[in-house]
Amino acid sequence: MPERHEDRPPGPRRLPLRKCARLHQLLLRLSPAGRGGPRVRHATPPPAEVPLLVAVLQRRDLQPPAGLVDLKHPTAPHLQIDPFPPGHYEVLDLKTSGKVASVEMVKFHSCKDPPLHTLYDPLEKLSSGFDLEVVKGNIRLLFDHAVRKRLMTDRRIGCLLSGGLDSSLVAATLLKQLKEVEVSYPLQTFAIGMEDSPDLLAARKVAAHIGSEHHEVLFSSEEGIQTLDEVIFSLETYDITTVRASVGMYLVSKYIRKNTDSVVVFSGEGSDELTQGYIYFHQAPSAEDAQEESERLLKELYLFDVLRADRTTAAHGLELRVPFLDHRFTSYYLSLPPELRIPKNGVEKHLLREAFQDSSLLPKDILWRPKEAFSDGIASIKKSWFTILQEHIEHQVSDSLLENAAKRFPLNTPKTKEGYYYRQIFERHYPGRADWLTHYWMPKWIEAADPSARTLAHYKSAAKE
Repeated sequence: MPERHEDRPPGPRRLPLRKCARLHQLLLRLSPAGRGGPRVRHATPPPAEVPLLVAVLQRRDLQPPAGLVDLKHPTAPHLQIDPFPPGHYEVLDLKTSGKVASVEMVKFHSCKDPPLHTLYDPLEKLSSGFDLEVVKGNIRLLFDHAVRKRLMTDRRIGCLLSGGLDSSLVAATLLKQLKEVEVSYPLQTFAIGMEDSPDLLAARKVAAHIGSEHHEVLFSSEEGIQTLDEVIFSLETYDITTVRASVGMYLVSKYIRKNTDSVVVFSGEGSDELTQGYIYFHQAPSAEDAQEESERLLKELYLFDVLRADRTTAAHGLELRVPFLDHRFTSYYLSLPPELRIPKNGVEKHLLREAFQDSSLLPKDILWRPKEAFSDGIASIKKSWFTILQEHIEHQVSDSLLENAAKRFPLNTPKTKEGYYYRQIFERHYPGRADWLTHYWMPKWIEAADPSARTLAHYKSAAKE
């Protein structure tokens, strides 16, 4: 007999919600039944490599949809859906009356905490002290270990390769280790960009150096623009820089799924936040301020870069692995003195680059290649991807619409036509869910009207040299 809605007692119903292909990464555990019934704990690993949403059904007179929640389902307006904070678990009391009560929300880990499994880690003990050579040796050892522990899979492994420092280090280390374990296939690397983009040229050089089976995915400005709707639907956000950067990653993931048998894909996400790779870190007032900003960025990864990387790959059934967010590597890097981690000699990520200076993993010009934002590097140096987008959107959003944006979008009101355009698409798919994004990603310590690195003075001067 079908359940009658009116028989349900009043009270909220909490539903773990995860709109991606890898539900097994949502950790669910039943604890022994208490006085009021079983308690459920759900958690997300830090630093949120798998972003999680939690839904609360506010009305008991409605039947929740089975399985993953369809946000266009008739019950959707009565679902309170919030991002679940990384490194936390929540204990829920499932009462015999059918009500669900939140007992406690507990923070069990932060990015600075050494993981408890370190005690059982087969990795040799690290050298102690902060002598530069000791630190560099520990960084190489921990990074090598971070890649190695992620080789466990029965599926073919591939690697995203932009030609920047981070993805190049991952690809070179990964290929070396795959050779050591004698896998039966060559490593496939994947780069995406428009004709003559900096990323394509750099990635081609790295692939030739390490000897990977390299794939280049070319796309036009029209193809990128036509993908925006699919990208925003998959992302579940309207953050401007996240949307820009996601187009290339979405299209290359689509290519991998359709044209290869690589399923497990390595990438360099997390390094910019951890190793202070963004251009604006050059403007940090002090090493301590830079350290604080780095930790803030890591805590917010689930709203921005990790959200992008996870959703764009999962949308095509790929499994992403990110060695730079290895808990042991992250906690060690954050334990180093702040003055060791700041940009030096006009170069960001100086310590990371210096750690691999004497290795033969990468060509030296790649090892010391200046930071190039992914959404910028995929386009020609003559015309940035964000410029292409803005020129298209200029004709899609009128001046009057932007002038009245605060009335239509009082929360996170878009200040530009590009932001307005993305918000319109988001609201069409997820009406009333604007609070999933707490704030837009923007650089700090500088006067910036746009999140693109190509608008910053440091980038412009470096490009001319």
